[in-house]
Amino acid sequence: MVGRDPRISSEMLESAVVSGILSAGVNVVRLGVLPTPAVGELAKQLAAAGGVMISASHNPFPDNGIKLFGPDGAKVPEETEESIASRLPAYPWLSSEGPTGALVGRLQSLLQAQNLYLDALRRQWPEGTDLSRLRIVVDAANGAASNLVGPLFTSLGAEPFLFSANPNGININRDCGSMHPERLAELVRLAEADIGFALDGDGDRLLCCDHRGEVLDGDDLLAILALDYHRRGVLAKQAVVATVMSNLGLDRMLQEAGVRVLRTPVGDRHVAAAMRAHGLNLGGEQSGHLLLLDQAASADGLRGALEILRIVSTTGNPLAELRRCLRKYPQRQLNLAVREKKPLKEMPKVEEAVAEAERVLGGEGRVLLRYSGTEPKIRLLMEGPDPGVLEKWEERIRAALRHEEILTS
Repeated sequence: MVGRDPRISSEMLESAVVSGILSAGVNVVRLGVLPTPAVGELAKQLAAAGGVMISASHNPFPDNGIKLFGPDGAKVPEETEESIASRLPAYPWLSSEGPTGALVGRLQSLLQAQNLYLDALRRQWPEGTDLSRLRIVVDAANGAASNLVGPLFTSLGAEPFLFSANPNGININRDCGSMHPERLAELVRLAEADIGFALDGDGDRLLCCDHRGEVLDGDDLLAILALDYHRRGVLAKQAVVATVMSNLGLDRMLQEAGVRVLRTPVGDRHVAAAMRAHGLNLGGEQSGHLLLLDQAASADGLRGALEILRIVSTTGNPLAELRRCLRKYPQRQLNLAVREKKPLKEMPKVEEAVAEAERVLGGEGRVLLRYSGTEPKIRLLMEGPDPGVLEKWEERIRAALRHEEILTS
C-alpha cells in the first residue's frame, strides 16, 4: 500500500517508491492522497505486507520523507528504518539480479481507498449521537485529509466550516494547520463556533480550540480522554503513555485520579511501543499525536477529533469546561539552531548550568536539554511553579550554550 500527501514532490517520490517495489517483484496498490493513519489502517484492513506513506508531516512543502508501516498497521521499528537507511549509500538494488520479465510486480490503484478509510472512522462513532447542534471549525492544513473532513463530519450531522482545505502542492502547512494554532483560534472566534480542530499536513496530529479561542494541545486532549476512559471503565490497566515533553501537571492530575503516567522519549513511535509493551490503549504527545490503540495502530488526527466530539456530545459539557481538569505548570521551551551536535557531556559549563537549575527547581520542576532527532537544533524544556525562575535559568543555560560556540546565532 503506497499513499502520499498533496505536496508537489510527493508524486515524484511516489513514482520512485512504486518503481522500486515493483522491480523487487512485489505488487503495489496505490492509494493516492490520504492521511498517514489511513495507510496503516488500509494495510491492516486489506492484509497487505506493509504500507508506505510519502510525506514530511507537519514540515513545509519543500521537505519530504517516507513513513513505513508493517502488516499490523503500526509504524515499523526504528531499528528497521535504520537498517534500510544504512544501505542507501550503496544502492545495492541497481544490480541486474532482481526480478525481470513476468516476475516484476504489478501496479493497481485502490479507487475506494478514501471511502474505506471513512467507513473505518464512522464505525467508531456511537450510534444515535448527532453533531447537528455543534458549530465546528476545521483547519485541514491544505494537507492529506482535506478531501475527507467535509464528508466525514457531514455524514455525522455536522456542517463544518472548512479552512485550508484546498491543497495545491505548495501550500501544505503554510501558515495553517496544527503548527499555527493561533489561526484556528481566530477562525473559531470569527465563526462563533463551539469547537475547532487543526490537523497537520499528513493528518496524524490534532490540536483543538474551545469556543473562546483558547488552544488545547496534546496534553490537554490526553487528559480529557484519560479521565473519560477511566470514568467509563475502558482505560487499560489505569495507565497512559506520554513523552518527556508532556507537562508535569498531567502527571499530578492523573495520579490524583488514580491513573499512572508512563514517560517515553519524544516520538509517537516510542509512545506506541511503550503502549504495546505494557498492554495499554491510550497515549499521546504534547504536539498532538493521539494514539487510540483499541481503534487504530498509529496516531490519527481525525479519530482523535471524533473522540473529543463524542465526549462533548455525550456529556453535554463544552470543551472549555472539560479542559479545566488539567492545571499546567508554567513551561518554557527553546529551539536553538546549532552548527554541530557536540555531546552534552563534552560541554561542562552547560551541564553545570542544567544541574544547578535542577537543584533550584527541586521536585517541583524539571529541565530537559536534548538535540532534535530530525533537525540541526538543540531543544530546552523547563517547568516549574515560578515563571521568573524559569526565565532566569533559561537565559543562563542559553549563555552556556553560546560559550560553547555551537549556536548559529
